[in-house]
Amino acid sequence: MSEAVRPFRLRGCGSPQKFGVAAGSLRGLLRKGCRLLQVRAGGRGAGPRARPPVRPSHPPGGQVPLPGSRLCLYEDGTELTESYFRALPPQTELVLLGPGETWRGCASDIERFLAAFCDQGDAVVEAARKLLSDERAPRRQKLLADLIHNLHGNIPAEDKKDDEKWFEGLESRFKNKSSYMRYSCESRIRSYMKEVSSFISNVHPTARDAYKGIIDLMSDKLRSVKYNGCYFDRREEATARLCTAEGWFSCQGPFDRDDCPCKHSINPYSNRESRILFSTWNLDHIIEKKRAVVPELAEAVKTRDGREVNWEYFYQLLFTVDNLKLVHIACHKKTNHNLSCDKAKIYRKRKQNHKIS
Repeated sequence: MSEAVRPFRLRGCGSPQKFGVAAGSLRGLLRKGCRLLQVRAGGRGAGPRARPPVRPSHPPGGQVPLPGSRLCLYEDGTELTESYFRALPPQTELVLLGPGETWRGCASDIERFLAAFCDQGDAVVEAARKLLSDERAPRRQKLLADLIHNLHGNIPAEDKKDDEKWFEGLESRFKNKSSYMRYSCESRIRSYMKEVSSFISNVHPTARDAYKGIIDLMSDKLRSVKYNGCYFDRREEATARLCTAEGWFSCQGPFDRDDCPCKHSINPYSNRESRILFSTWNLDHIIEKKRAVVPELAEAVKTRDGREVNWEYFYQLLFTVDNLKLVHIACHKKTNHNLSCDKAKIYRKRKQNHKIS
């Protein structure tokens, strides 16, 4: 008894165009698919025209599928067996693979989409803009707008004359992108220093002079390293910056994780909007500045009892990537981190006096 003929949606792995094909067996569907999509041993043919010729319901006797051809599910790339084929519902979307071809499900379409971004970025942006002008569905509007935003930028441009729009709203003294990004980072570090300085009113009166002395030491150190502005400057050495040479920053994840679960990334060098959005990213203190580091510094100065406060340890916690993580605003957890300073590092170790017997 012959199997019931069922309709399927068939496509090749190199084209999104789909065709309706009916068959009662896996072998029969493979046979029709190879003929329809012109799959040959030397590679795939040009494929059917927009209106393929009418196909007979039964192929000519003796015609067999191309050796090495397979059918798989579009959604996840599962290759079909005869028994699996019999369990498929009608209108299942399938992909016909020729010899040497592979399909990884939807991921394969995404890879081809990403390749188009790299090879035909300007054309993709123009097409997306045309679609957006007529689009009314909010979700699709958002997807198209994000696509345009991420592709429409001038990442290689560095000087103002090459990307004037990027500098709109900034002071005229900034002549290139990296100088502004460096300034942006310096401003954040300077604000941390101001918080440390303003805490002096909470320090015990007998310890304020010593606290002020440590502030001066930290300020001198920050000036010598130009307030670590190198973190945001793509021109710096790879070991000094937090971005790639192109200016891509990746979220380092919440304070209690080793990475970003959402894989957030941004390139503020790309366009004006990205530059502005980057200002919402945070340099988050793992051991919290206000709740832990600064109060511990004040307490250390107060109770030092002849010991020397290890101010460089506190400097590292306050102003360097030893204790700072660059995080997307969604990964910035403002809850209590419940982390404290290392008690063994608060004071410098005293030198041991060795007696000679």
